[in-house]
Amino acid sequence: MPRFGDLPRPRRRQRRRPGALPATALALAGLAAALTGCADPDAGVPPGKTVVIASFYPVAWLAGEVGGDDVFVRTLTQPGAEPHDLELTARQVANVVDADFAVYVGGVQPAVDEAVRRHAEGKSLDAASVVKTLPPPDETDDEEAHDGVRHEEADYDPHIWLDPSRMAAVATALGDRLAAADPAHASGHRERARSTAAALTALDRAFRGGLRTCERREIITAHAAFGYLADRYGLRQIAVAGVDPAAEPSPRRMADLTRRVSSTGATTVFTETLVSPKVAEALAREAGVRTAVLDPIEGIEDGSPDDYMTIMQRNLRTLRPALECT
Repeated sequence: MPRFGDLPRPRRRQRRRPGALPATALALAGLAAALTGCADPDAGVPPGKTVVIASFYPVAWLAGEVGGDDVFVRTLTQPGAEPHDLELTARQVANVVDADFAVYVGGVQPAVDEAVRRHAEGKSLDAASVVKTLPPPDETDDEEAHDGVRHEEADYDPHIWLDPSRMAAVATALGDRLAAADPAHASGHRERARSTAAALTALDRAFRGGLRTCERREIITAHAAFGYLADRYGLRQIAVAGVDPAAEPSPRRMADLTRRVSSTGATTVFTETLVSPKVAEALAREAGVRTAVLDPIEGIEDGSPDDYMTIMQRNLRTLRPALECT
């Protein structure tokens, strides 16, 4: 059996249709050119660095691993903030305009998708475009949770970063794109991409080995973020909330979830970081099971010693006893 802790370390809101920016976002886009003409949005960037804009933590981590000391990564989502709710300031739009490269996951943050489309389409990588995506989470049961209001979402599940094998593919693609954007350091970008992809592949092997033989396969999650992890490792996700982590299920939905928890024999309802655990904790109390944190890695607190790799390793250590894996 592999060791799982010693691996190499190298709320969704309503989705806007393309071109349908709100008035505030249109104003921000219009301000970008003015800002870049009168202020330096990249003040403090060390000379000689390739400036990479990253939409939120998972791709910011990847950009730092692949770019190394040759890049300066600026993350649009503040540490500890829930990324689905991001709205860009005028300065952030200017940063997108002036960056040498942008990396993001399409479908997570509509404001970022729109800013990249308008200002950085030829110098960007949508991580979701280089992997096989899954259909959006089935929210048939979630209509009650949204009081009958259904939100228009992406036509795929954007949570690709919770599958290390897909992140490895993104690392390789990012290395190639950074090499093209920064040819002076092309060999370094490609070498670091290979190293990062190898570490992610090792993480994938640990998950496959660690979750191969488990007493149960259902994971009860706070929101529908773990579809790729479930798909990769033969699990079944049952989500308290859908793509919007802030949605609160109705009493009827909670009663149905309680029955489903009991019928699966689940021992754990998983809460998460950045979002209040109250609803998941209430479900666990009603079903008579415990809770544990399963981190969707949508962001980390400022100053945290953790990174993507350590959090994923902790997720594996959390899943194994909850699913009674041998």
